[in-house]
This record gives sequence, C-alpha cells and structure tokens, in this order.
Amino acid sequence: MLNKPVQDAMNEQIRNELFSAYLYLSMAAHFESTNLPGFGHWMKIQATEEVKHAMKFFEYINERGGKVTLKAIDQPETQFKAPLDIFKMAHKHEQKVTAMIHKLYELSLKENDYASQVMLQWFIKEQVEEEKAAEGIVEQLKMAGDSSAALLMADRQFAARKSD
Repeated sequence: MLNKPVQDAMNEQIRNELFSAYLYLSMAAHFESTNLPGFGHWMKIQATEEVKHAMKFFEYINERGGKVTLKAIDQPETQFKAPLDIFKMAHKHEQKVTAMIHKLYELSLKENDYASQVMLQWFIKEQVEEEKAAEGIVEQLKMAGDSSAALLMADRQFAARKSD
C-alpha cells in the first residue's frame, strides 16, 4: 500500500506533468502561429511525453492501492519571444521538473518506500535525457544566431522528430 505522503506528492506530480504538457502545447501553438511548424511538432511530441509521464504516476498510484486525486492545472504562459528564448525557458522548466523528481525521491527515502524509489529511478534517468535535449537545442540555436537559413534548417530537423 502506498503511504499517504508519497501518494499526495505523486498526485501533485501528476498535476506538474500535465502542466508541463500544457506549457509545451502553448509553445507549440506559438511556433505554429509564427510559421515554424517543425518547432511546433517538436513541442507537441514533448507535450505527449509529459502526458505519458503523468500517466506513469497515475498507474503507479493505482497499482500500489493508492487514490489518484486530480488537481487543477494552471494556465501556461502564452506570450513568447524568439525560439532561443523559448528553448531556454523549456530547459529551465526541465531543470525545475528534475528538482521535483529529486524531492519525490527524497520523500520516498524518508518514508522507506523502496518500490517508489525504484519507480522514480526511471524518472531520474528520463530527466537527464530531457535536460540534455533542451540544452542541446539551446546551444544549436545560439550557434544559429540571427540566421534565418539556420532557423529554417532547424525547423525542418525538428519536424522529423519521432514520438517514442
């Protein structure tokens, strides 16, 4: 049985993961409205991944005999600047999510919840990948600078992203 403090924290993380999806969808909408559909595609896939993360917590809580309690999701930002700024924001957001996952892991340690520790290791590894991906794009966009040609090449590259 999942203990209440871990259950409550995981329910909060479901909300956080769904907010992440909402944020990435907002970014996708911006990119599509500014004629960068490849960037929009990349963000939509990212949003789908965040929903999958939320569902992993959802299923885990149920598997452990807990109770899923869905909470309200805040409205994400809707006004954005340049692609570089957006990906810097995405990278910073992923760092924030990493900190949340670490806090969840620390709670599972404190509560001697070994099963949750094992499950959360997947998320710890996933966050390393998420941060690396966002940081890599930030670095690519820095190299592109103000080049429209480089931005269009990146847009085509991002359009080719496959979902997991």
